[in-house]
Amino acid sequence: MKKYIITITVLSFLITALFISSVFAKQKEQNGYILEHEKDIVKDEPGPHDGGGNTTVYNFFTKADNSKLVFRKRVLHAGAAIGYHLQQEEEIYYIVSGTGQMTMNDKKFTVKAGDAILTLAGSSHGLKQTGTEDLVIIIDYEKSKN
Repeated sequence: MKKYIITITVLSFLITALFISSVFAKQKEQNGYILEHEKDIVKDEPGPHDGGGNTTVYNFFTKADNSKLVFRKRVLHAGAAIGYHLQQEEEIYYIVSGTGQMTMNDKKFTVKAGDAILTLAGSSHGLKQTGTEDLVIIIDYEKSKN
């Protein structure tokens, strides 16, 4: 009898917890926003597109299936790079801090804090950290329709 009461109590607790979480999930949806903290999503990765080196990435809103946007913060550590690649959709790079060398359609130029670069679809680009401090960038683009 004791096991039966414990089982019923645990099941009641679980059902109540599921109900409460679904209410809060709907509440978030009704509010129309998602709040994420970079400390909760931080990952270390090699430079994307075979860029090499060490980077730290913050991929925001990856679970927002209905969003059309990708929003990312990436830190390129000493010598790290985003490899040269063809861009399928418009993409914005915003340089938060540091210095780098951008290659855009085979043309090289220096980028630094406060610079914003719009890459149009069909262009190729890459970015390498070149300064004495980490190169911190914000990247924003529309998710691929594929």
